[in-house]
Amino acid sequence: MAEYYDPDTYPKQWNYLQTGTIIDQYIIERELAHGGFSSVYLARQMSDQVQVAIKEYLPRKLAHRTWNNMVVANSDETQPLFRRGRALFFEEAKVLAKLKHPNIVEVINFFEANATVYMVMTYDYGVTLNKLLKNKALPVTEEFLLTVFNSLLNGISHMHEHHFLHLDIKPANILVRPGNDALLLDFGAIQRFPHGQLTKQGKILTKGFSPIEQHDFRTPLGPWTDIYAVGASMRACIEYKPLIPAPDRARQDTLVPAVKAFRNKFPEFLLKAIDWAMELRPEKRPQSVAQLQQALAARK
Repeated sequence: MAEYYDPDTYPKQWNYLQTGTIIDQYIIERELAHGGFSSVYLARQMSDQVQVAIKEYLPRKLAHRTWNNMVVANSDETQPLFRRGRALFFEEAKVLAKLKHPNIVEVINFFEANATVYMVMTYDYGVTLNKLLKNKALPVTEEFLLTVFNSLLNGISHMHEHHFLHLDIKPANILVRPGNDALLLDFGAIQRFPHGQLTKQGKILTKGFSPIEQHDFRTPLGPWTDIYAVGASMRACIEYKPLIPAPDRARQDTLVPAVKAFRNKFPEFLLKAIDWAMELRPEKRPQSVAQLQQALAARK
């Protein structure tokens, strides 16, 4: 039986695996990132000392780590949701292990330990797009946008060809590697299509990046759903401020078209492509990655 968990009395150092912790065939070096559902660590394979990234399922609203690194539900009430999420996390790992593409994060192993699930990924050097934008580390030029997003779209196209949707594309999930080559990260919301509609268990929303159909369980999802998020991510690169959420746009669309707002800063073909990808109604957007890439290649 799970005991009630009081976060106010819980030691903060137990939130993460500590440096030097050995798990399966890996030794933890340090934490890289964390979110509401998982943490990512830099680790080394003990056999050959090759660096890898390890993602651990630990939804902090549902579960916590005990003193001996076991991950348990916070209460009897959260137990079913924790187990459901753990199963979905394991399915995500199995899918990614098969989706081999240079612009999709590569899963090389996955295993169960400490009553939770881990996926092992290749460790790629780069900076997430949201950090580049926040720190203004690189100038956002036409060339930068086309290089980053065309490489990203190559990975998304591969995923769509295998009938999967990412459903959480945003700058925080885009790693920009040397040469402005993009790597798509975090497939925690991945779903098959066509499958009818979004399930409550799989619903992950990001304000400004999730299109209107992701806010409605009755609306079919498709490649156009990820395409909206790509367009929003491109607009975030030139906007430098929070984007208007899709439900707000549905009530009263105050978003100034990119072709008007940035006409003196970027070429028209690029701004038109962003506006097309960000059409509020799904049927008005590009219906495939190929259509959006064609629009991005319309430079005169």
